[in-house]
Amino acid sequence: MKHRKEPQNISRMEIEKKKKRILTVFFAIIAVIVVMIIAYIANDFIILENYKTTNLVINNRNVTEYLKGEIYIQDEMIYLSKQDLGNFFDQYIYEDTETEKMITTNNKKIAEIGFEKNEININGSDKKTNAHAIRKDDTIYLPLEELKDVYDIEITHIKDNNVLVIDSVTREQIKAVVNGNVAVKSSKNFIARTVDRVKKGECVIVIEKSEDGYARIRTENGKIGYIKTKKLANEITARQNMEEEKQIEQKVNLVWDYYSQVATAPDRTGTNIDGVNVVSPAFFSINEEGKLVENIGTRGQAYLDWAHSNNCKVWPMLQNAGDGMMKVTSNIMNHYEKRKELIESIVNTCIKYKLDGINLDFENMKKEDKDLYSRFIIELMPRMKELGLVLSVDVTAPDGSDTWSLCFDRHVIGDVADYIIFMAYDEYGASSDKAGTTAGFNWVELSLMKFLETEEIKSDKIILAVPLYTRLWTENSNGELVKQPEVVSMKDIDSTIPNGVQKTWDDSLKQNYVEYQEGSNTKKMWIEDIESLKAKISLISQYQLGGLASWEKGMEIDEVWKIFKEALQ
Repeated sequence: MKHRKEPQNISRMEIEKKKKRILTVFFAIIAVIVVMIIAYIANDFIILENYKTTNLVINNRNVTEYLKGEIYIQDEMIYLSKQDLGNFFDQYIYEDTETEKMITTNNKKIAEIGFEKNEININGSDKKTNAHAIRKDDTIYLPLEELKDVYDIEITHIKDNNVLVIDSVTREQIKAVVNGNVAVKSSKNFIARTVDRVKKGECVIVIEKSEDGYARIRTENGKIGYIKTKKLANEITARQNMEEEKQIEQKVNLVWDYYSQVATAPDRTGTNIDGVNVVSPAFFSINEEGKLVENIGTRGQAYLDWAHSNNCKVWPMLQNAGDGMMKVTSNIMNHYEKRKELIESIVNTCIKYKLDGINLDFENMKKEDKDLYSRFIIELMPRMKELGLVLSVDVTAPDGSDTWSLCFDRHVIGDVADYIIFMAYDEYGASSDKAGTTAGFNWVELSLMKFLETEEIKSDKIILAVPLYTRLWTENSNGELVKQPEVVSMKDIDSTIPNGVQKTWDDSLKQNYVEYQEGSNTKKMWIEDIESLKAKISLISQYQLGGLASWEKGMEIDEVWKIFKEALQ
């Protein structure tokens, strides 16, 4: 039978010895941690980034984590994926399957590059290259070096650190010399990892300086971090911001000067339209073959001379008006080469006549061509910018029919073009099946809010276009329209309304309304006058819009130019 050992008594001295051993181990661990922290702070080592993949730094920001594809390097040629180029440089980059080319735009450049030949076309000029677009694992890659002139960038590949640095040459760059050996920290915190070391005399890029005595810098190794501002010396601005000057610094005051494609330009000699700084004559249209047709001649040249002598910019209209033009327009939009041909014609004509811009007035288009019409504007814009010309694009209210309203992508147009002109009229138009106002204030403001909030268009890019006309409606005793409404110019409204007819103010529409009998029929008119126009153009200052347009010259009363000028000052 085994005997159980009785527990032994532990002396107080042995307990104290155990406590001391535990405390000794604890303090030893603390000491090691403190030594590690001191070494960390003293920059005894650098926590390295992941060098298994190439780190991408664009304009002093490490964007490696946002890469959708890999940075592909073949024969020392660096390729970025279509998705990444779209993310970082051109959100509208486009693969044209018909020509088997990639189309990319940026600022004043449009380029096309194929998948077989080593060549690139930039703004209509061909150039030999050392590489072309490739497909790899169902992903399209483009040679970055061949696109640097398109994107206005400098490319530096730091092979030792596996870092690719891209700088926009249009952005400010400040350089400085470091006046002593220093560690570059990941943050301004007391305990922060070291991302790089810089030796005395080395050059760094100064990204920003803060009031707490720190500067955010980029080292020659492409590392981004913080050092004390006092460690910087000999700061110089190596490159300044390149900002484009606006053609018109103040708000736009445009009037359309329309005449038919078979008529000649009006003679404005000796006249002045007070306050107007842009005129848009009906110089251009598209014919049935999809070609640009000009209607200028000697009268048009005289018009140009008159406008420029009166300090007015000339942005002629380019229309696709006419029967059967929906099909013609669709044919142009659906083929890159035809869009390109039309763009070349526009550019050459602008140069020929020394124009200041173009007003694109394409209407009655197919809803399914909406994105391709946007492509046309995307591809036209760089060529216009190259020449310092303005591109304004007319669009209708956001809600309506497929061919009148839903054929525009207002967000893209507003993003790309210099101005998007909201034709705020024909709320009830020629094709309406019931009588109504041409441009009620509540409808104009509601539509405008959709431009700003739903379509997210910058307010200073929106030009509000108002009508200088109204319509006279005729209804039978059953309230049915008996004919199409008659267009009545603003200057002819009072002579159209019979004497003694009482005008009634509609405060929601901000318009006067009249109704009177003519035989068995009822006549109705929502009047456009000085008061209705004042209400609508007040929205320009209220929402800080880019300006005003009016349709059309010759329909107005003289007083409108005074109220337009005052509203825009």
